[in-house]
Amino acid sequence: MSLYAADKLIGQARQLAADYRRAMGKPLPGISNEIAMHDAIRLLRLQPVEATVGGHDAIDPAREGRRIQIKSRTIFDESKTGQRIGQIKTDQPWDSVVLVLMDEEYEPYEIYEADREELLEFIEQSSSNRAKRGALSVARFKIIGRLAWCRDEGLASEDRG
Repeated sequence: MSLYAADKLIGQARQLAADYRRAMGKPLPGISNEIAMHDAIRLLRLQPVEATVGGHDAIDPAREGRRIQIKSRTIFDESKTGQRIGQIKTDQPWDSVVLVLMDEEYEPYEIYEADREELLEFIEQSSSNRAKRGALSVARFKIIGRLAWCRDEGLASEDRG
C-alpha cells in the first residue's frame, strides 16, 4: 500500500471515529491506537515493525534502531484529570515509549517520549498497584517524559534523546 493510500485511510478513520463518538456518545474501540501509531511513525520519522515483533511498534533509524512502544490517548475534555494510558509492556524488549495525545477530532497535538529506565524506575518505586502493572496517568507520563513533537512547532529536537 502506498503512503498516500495509508494517509487517506487514516484520514477516513479519523473522520469515522469522530463522527461515531458524536453520534453514539462513546469512542469507537481500538481505532485511536491505530491512528496514533500511524501518526507517531510519520511525525517522528520512525519505521514500523512487523506485528509479530513483541514489545515495540517501531524503530527509530536516526537513533541506531531504538525500539519504541507507541501508546495513545484521545483527550475529549481537558478539564478531566486522572486520564490513563494503556498498560506499558514492562516485560518485553523496548527502549522508550511514545505517547500520542489526540484531540476530539483524533488529530495529534502532542507526542511525549519517555525512556525505559525512567519509566521502570517510577514503576518500581511507586506504591500504586496501577503503576506496578504499567498503567500510568497521562500527567505522570508527561512529567517522566519529554515533549518530542507538538502541533504548533513540529519536532521538539532533532536528536530526541
